[in-house]
This record gives sequence, structure tokens and C-alpha cells, in this order.
Amino acid sequence: MAAKKKVPAKNQPVVQKQVEAQRETSGKVFGFLPDDTPPIGAMLSLGFQQFLTMFPATVLVAILTKFDVGITLLASGLGTIVALLVSKRKIPMYYGSSFSYIAVIITVMSKFAPDCYNSTATYCPEGVQIVQVGIILTAVFEILIGLLIMRIGKTALDRILPPIITGSMAMVIGVALANAALGNAGNWAAPEVATSTWTVAFITLIATILFSVYLQGKGLIGMLPILLGAIFGYIVAIPFGLVHFENVANAAWLELPKFTFPAFGNPAAWGMALSIALIFIATVPESTAHLYQMSLYIDELAAEMGRKPYNIKELIGLNLVADGADDIIVGMVGGCAGTNYGENNSLMAITRNYSTAVLMAAGGMAMIFGFFGKLVALVNTMPTAVVGGLSIYLFGVIGMQGVALIQSEKVNLFDPKQLAVGAVILITGIGGNLALANGVFPFQIPFLFPNGIPAIVFAAIIGIFINSIFLIFKAPAVRGD
Repeated sequence: MAAKKKVPAKNQPVVQKQVEAQRETSGKVFGFLPDDTPPIGAMLSLGFQQFLTMFPATVLVAILTKFDVGITLLASGLGTIVALLVSKRKIPMYYGSSFSYIAVIITVMSKFAPDCYNSTATYCPEGVQIVQVGIILTAVFEILIGLLIMRIGKTALDRILPPIITGSMAMVIGVALANAALGNAGNWAAPEVATSTWTVAFITLIATILFSVYLQGKGLIGMLPILLGAIFGYIVAIPFGLVHFENVANAAWLELPKFTFPAFGNPAAWGMALSIALIFIATVPESTAHLYQMSLYIDELAAEMGRKPYNIKELIGLNLVADGADDIIVGMVGGCAGTNYGENNSLMAITRNYSTAVLMAAGGMAMIFGFFGKLVALVNTMPTAVVGGLSIYLFGVIGMQGVALIQSEKVNLFDPKQLAVGAVILITGIGGNLALANGVFPFQIPFLFPNGIPAIVFAAIIGIFINSIFLIFKAPAVRGD
């Protein structure tokens, strides 16, 4: 091992001045690290921004899968708080509803509640109770894998899930959500309001980008670009006739969320549980990618502030245990299957706020919103056009963070092995979501994926499989490895 290079004595005063200058500069750097607790005003405003960021997607998943919106919000908040406590507040993650589970959940619920998707019902408890068993089994898998990694270290996982897989999966998850973002922005709008919807969406998008760029470093206000963009877009949408308050007037002030208990006693539930639980194949790389991304940005901020690096990327095992803790909570009370949210991670990267105290405040707000009908109805007046404008930015940032991860880990993209793994994941994941019917590959596996394999799951499986071939059968060395 090479000896450390010593700084010549004559250069020590120069080095000392550089260190002192960095410390002086660090006092002017705005941002919060995981163990920081902002002042109460900042914590509440930043927490509300985190809540607002997760709200549209989390509620949308509940609507699409016929879960109760109130209990989904409550479970999201409670699950986030529990996961943060399990991770000893070392890993700043917010947990919302996972899009990865939508296809398999609809398949299961269509079988056990066949009339649910053929009616105007907004909630199907018979199907939800079956799905809850699968969500809890997912949690068991996540916790066991996390504990195994904590026991033997993360080296094995790094070989099975190298940065080319986790980074590519982040790109898939971000870009594959383009349909949802553009749909909200105007593609799903009725023809008579499509022009107005697109206009409001792009005004919201441009305003949010300008806030995030030109207000950075301006103190607290510079940390609220998404909230400011949402408010700006909301105000712009009013004269376009896209904001409606009728449901607020008709909603009850207090409304108990619809708790349901998992159907553990139903033999059929266990037959479908594994089909749901196997989606963790997609969420483990997703969660790992998020952790690596957050570690990169947190340590960059820590360096600017003259503080030690946090290296949370070393906590993959603990992160998966926290993921499992969240899924146990949502599975037990009847909320949608969860995942640590890329949108909120993007928001933290944009605002440079990684405080776990802020995320716990956001979780508390989600729980409150789950109980108060009028508050939920008021937030639901947020036009889909505004949500679409924000989503274009946030989902895009998820994809770009995957690129940042691959760059930061110095992945050799002149290596045909790396290129093969990344290329296949991108095309099967993104192309599968956009081109295949219902985003599902037609490989039917009895009891596991009877209607085909969801594209995101398939991309993760085939990426891991191809990478495993290279692990088992050593390929020729590549220059630069």
C-alpha cells in the first residue's frame, strides 16, 4: 500500500488557510443533513412540501387499485415514521404508494372482487384484505434480505446489484412514469379542456424550474421550489376553470379511515400472496438505487458544510429492514404497498433538505390528512394539470439521478458486460411499460404471475440474470477495469 503523501511544511499555512476558508464558507451553505432539526417554522413548511410531493401519486395508486384514500394516507405517514425510527433516523426516506404493484394488485383483486372494477365503487375491502397478506409477505422478504446483508456485509449485494443495475432501474422507474406525468399534464384530459390543461401544466413546470434554479441559496424560500411551483400553478389554474370546490363543501370534517385486517384465514390469500410479494424484486433495486442517490447528494452537502460524510450507502441492509417495517404497517392497516419515494428523494436533492425530523413531520401531516375529510378534499382540488407539471420535473429527476449514480460509481460503459446489462434493463423496463399491453410481458407463470410479468419486475429479473452469468462465467478483462 502506498504511503500517504505528506504536505510539505512550507505549504502547511496555505492548506490551513484553505481549510479555514472552507469552514467560513460552510456557514453560508443552506441545507439540512439527516440529523439536523430545523426551526419549527422551517420544519413545518418543509414537511408540508414533502407531504404535498408524495400526495398526488400516493392517492392516485389508491384510486387505481380501489384502496381507501384516507387509510392510505394514514398508513403512508405512520409507515414513514416507523421506518425512520427503525433506521435510527440515519436514512432520510419518505414512504408512499408503490406503482410497481399496481398491475399485480389489480389482477388479484379482479379475481377475488370481480365486480369491483366493473362498477363505480371506490373501495373494495374483499380484495384489499387478500392483497394485504401479499404486502406483509413482501415485508418479510425485505426484512430477511436486509438482515442477511447486515450479517454478511453488502459486498455480495454489490455483486448481484451493481450500480449499472441500480442506476438503470432508477432511470426505468423515472422514465417509465412519463405516461402518468404526461397523462396528468393533459393527455388524459377531455378535448374541450385539453388546451387549458396543457397550458397550466407547462406554466407550473416552468415556474417550478425557475424557482428551483434562481432561488437556490436564498435561505428557506430557496428550499421550497416544489411547494411554490404548486401554489403558483394552483393560482394560475383558477381562471382556467380547473379548480372546483364542490367536494370540499360536501365533505365531512372528520372521517374515520377504513381500516381492514389481512385475510390470513383465507387459504386462497396465501396462493396469491407470493405473486404480490415477488414484486420486491423490483423494489429492492429501486430502494438500493434511491439509497445510493441520497448518499451521493448528502455527502456532497456535508463536504460543503465542512462536516463528515454520512456514507448511508453502507446501510443497505438497514434500509431494506426499514422498507419491510413500512410494508408491515401498511399491510396490517389496509394501505397501499409502499416504497421509499423517488419524488421525495428528488425534492430533497433539489432543496438540499435531508432532515429526518422534517420527514417525520411530513408523516404526521399525512396521518392527520387521513382523518380529516375536508382537508383531504381541499388538497384534492389540486388540478391534475398542476400535478402533471410537477410530475414531469420530479419523475425526470428520478431518471437523471440514475445517470448521476452510474457516473459517480465510475461504471465503465466501454465494457460490453456493463452495456449489455444496462441496455436490456432500459429497453425491457421503459419499452415494456410504454409499448406492451398493461405494461406486462406475456410470460405466464402459474401462481406467481398468471397474467404475465410486469415490465419493471421483468427488467430487474433479466438484468440480475444477465449480470449473474458474468459472475459465474468470468468474461475477458476490459481495458480500464
